[in-house]
Amino acid sequence: MVTIQINGKLVQAEKGEMLIAVIRRQRIDIPALCHHDAVEPCGSCRLCMVEITKKDWDGWSKFVTSCLYPVEPDLIVSTHSPRVVELRKTILDLYLARSPKSEIIQRMAAEYGITQTSYQEVPDGDNCIMCYACTRVCEELGCNAISAVQRGHKKIIAPPLGEPPVDCVGCLSCANICPTHFIEWNDDNGKRTIWGKQFELVSCKICGKKTITRDFAEYLVRKRNIPANYFEICDDCKRTELTKSMGKIVIAAQEISK
Repeated sequence: MVTIQINGKLVQAEKGEMLIAVIRRQRIDIPALCHHDAVEPCGSCRLCMVEITKKDWDGWSKFVTSCLYPVEPDLIVSTHSPRVVELRKTILDLYLARSPKSEIIQRMAAEYGITQTSYQEVPDGDNCIMCYACTRVCEELGCNAISAVQRGHKKIIAPPLGEPPVDCVGCLSCANICPTHFIEWNDDNGKRTIWGKQFELVSCKICGKKTITRDFAEYLVRKRNIPANYFEICDDCKRTELTKSMGKIVIAAQEISK
């Protein structure tokens, strides 16, 4: 165990644990857009920055991204010092210029007193903040269907050559992990469309409810050694069938005990 100080309070943490986990365990709210437990941290959004120092640093301190900085003995952490707050305000100001129509960015900026960007607004700015959460989770799954393309301010997240990605299985991991809901998708008439590619949805054999795409089911069977018939019944119907089976067992047990 390692002892650190957060906002004047002594806190115990596991050696090697990232600061953001310790901070949030103390129920201290610090913003973060790119951080998600499903993928390795990358620190791209910069919003989770905190100020750190130590007694033997003679008053010197520095800013670090808490999702990437592991705890150290005797570390002194400030999550909302005046300099940290000003830094976050600047970052949110820039995000508001890049994504002026994003409700999430607007809300987060307003929490820091920013209702209008002081920078030149991108008039047709979209909600993508280039946090790479979508590409990281896609890579984690082993698909690598999307990536960052182009350079500088023209950089975007897209499939290869802007065409429907061959490796995409329609799992929605990218859309679900996106903090600003930028990635669009649609389920309609037994079909799912995302990244310009259409997928067939698997239907539950009992209730008929649509579940996952057939491509994703086949991917999981192939890559995760899941039985091919696992996706024939939805989770709700599986629970119902299990409940019925358990009920029969209880009734049978009661009959035996009479």
